[in-house]
Amino acid sequence: MSHCVQILEKDVDSSPTATTNSSSKNGDNGDVVINARAVCRVCKCLYREPKIMQCLHTFCADCVRQLEPFSVSSGVHDGKAVPLEGEPPSAVTVLCPECDSEVDIPLSGVDGLTTDHLALDEVFLETLMSKNSVVCDLCSDGDAEKRCEVCSVNLCEFCIQAHRRQKRTSSHTVQSLEDLKTQGCLSRPVLCSLHPAQELRLFCEPCDLPVCLECAATFHRDHRCLPTRDVIDRHGGRIRDLVTGRLRPRLDQLEESLRKVDLSQETLQTRVDAAVDEVRSFARGYASAVESHCLLLLRRLEELGLQRRSHLHLQRAQLQQALSDTRGGVEFAERLLTCGSDAEILSAKDVTLRRLAVLMETGYNPPPEAVCPDEGSSICFLPQESAGEVAGYPMVGVIHTKTLELSRCTIEGEGLQRGREGQRGEFTLVCRDFAGEQMGRGGEAVLVSMVHKEKKDCRVEAAVVDNNDGSYSVSYTPMEPGPYSVWVCVKALHVKGSPFVLNVRRQVRWHRGMFHCCSFCSSGGSKEARCGCMGTMPGGFQGCGHGHKGHPGKPHWSCCGSTVEASECLPQSVITAVGGTITAVGGTGSPRGHLRTVEL
Repeated sequence: MSHCVQILEKDVDSSPTATTNSSSKNGDNGDVVINARAVCRVCKCLYREPKIMQCLHTFCADCVRQLEPFSVSSGVHDGKAVPLEGEPPSAVTVLCPECDSEVDIPLSGVDGLTTDHLALDEVFLETLMSKNSVVCDLCSDGDAEKRCEVCSVNLCEFCIQAHRRQKRTSSHTVQSLEDLKTQGCLSRPVLCSLHPAQELRLFCEPCDLPVCLECAATFHRDHRCLPTRDVIDRHGGRIRDLVTGRLRPRLDQLEESLRKVDLSQETLQTRVDAAVDEVRSFARGYASAVESHCLLLLRRLEELGLQRRSHLHLQRAQLQQALSDTRGGVEFAERLLTCGSDAEILSAKDVTLRRLAVLMETGYNPPPEAVCPDEGSSICFLPQESAGEVAGYPMVGVIHTKTLELSRCTIEGEGLQRGREGQRGEFTLVCRDFAGEQMGRGGEAVLVSMVHKEKKDCRVEAAVVDNNDGSYSVSYTPMEPGPYSVWVCVKALHVKGSPFVLNVRRQVRWHRGMFHCCSFCSSGGSKEARCGCMGTMPGGFQGCGHGHKGHPGKPHWSCCGSTVEASECLPQSVITAVGGTITAVGGTGSPRGHLRTVEL
């Protein structure tokens, strides 16, 4: 039978509670396969030299050697420690193919890993089960028929007789291999790697490893070696205590946690599936509601189109009738005046004048701008506008039918009445319909023109921003003071009140001096300090002082002499009328010496 096998399920449970035999078939030879615990998870073949990793997973020795090192220290080559000159040997680390745990390979290489004898038993049992015959372990000539449970060897019929004739083995229990096949349990003797003919029946306590009789007599001569049956309870008990006392409860706890996770996953999946159904149901309902809303909008458009067409048809009929009546009257009167004699004109004068008077007074004659004020541009679709609910679902998208009425448009904001030189001004134009309601949509052709009324070559650029809700924000920055004429037009027509008058005030003149009682006090007695009030003091003082000539008698600004603290600096004309160039104490300077000349 080929060593390589094909397992029915990739992840066969290899726990002790798993079924011993898992049946599948090899794709090449059709053999019935096999015990999953006899197969290496890497090469998918029966174990050959199975080695136990530190994570307790078993793989073939060759499979372990072929694993790519996860980390390699110096002095390691091909899975074996090769110490460099002057350096201690070090080990290589690989990742377990089963659990991705980091496993350190011993310094002696893969051969230093513990051999998995249980895996070898499984391989032997699988070989027995698949081939239906096993070679005798003693003579290696005949097929084994029975197995000695004490010696753990397979014997042919001849060797069985010899086995029973020997005094030392005559009492051993021998069992048929067919019975063992039925039981599915088989064990092999664990032989010494140094003495293959010797079974490991002793345990060296100082070295903590099983040994054979020859090893105990040679390498472990001075060590205490006891039969394995005498120490198995003690060493096996330690494993049993760890398993039953600690790991088994942890295993149960982990299994319970895993069950809870699986249950949570099932619950989550159930909820997700229910949510998916809800979403799909919602989507179907919403789609149906949107379709209904769409039909309503289309029906509304059809009704609006019919209404507007009827109105235009009526207006056309009235215009055609008025045109026919007027043309008939005009043609008759012109023909009468052109072709009629004096007597004919006088005889038809009364009836002609009456008809012409009727046409002038009662005839249908609307101005051209009043004809077809809406060519359909007022009908538009607003996709973002709320449209209420349809079957409980909120809808957006409405048909807009408002018509612009210039007389109803309004201007909001103070930026159209007053402004300030060099400062940004703003106002808002709100377009409205006949009912005075805001249009609710943009797109109108808005024009704003600003021209200085006194300086015709002075214009201000106005920026218009469409807010897409029927309002338009207008901003501007005038650089010259004075009155401006502001035109606000929509579709080349003035809105109500246009043109407007905008008064732009000059820029605020901030005081550059200080608000003080007098120059003498604010300058700390400096004779050179001057004040905008033009007051002086005797003794060579060029500034003002309390009770002296020119002092206003109250606190005032040193830059212009104004007695109002919250005020602008007096303009140039006022200062010039007082006396040309003045010198004032700086508003932020030190009390002495820090003077500032203000050229006005």
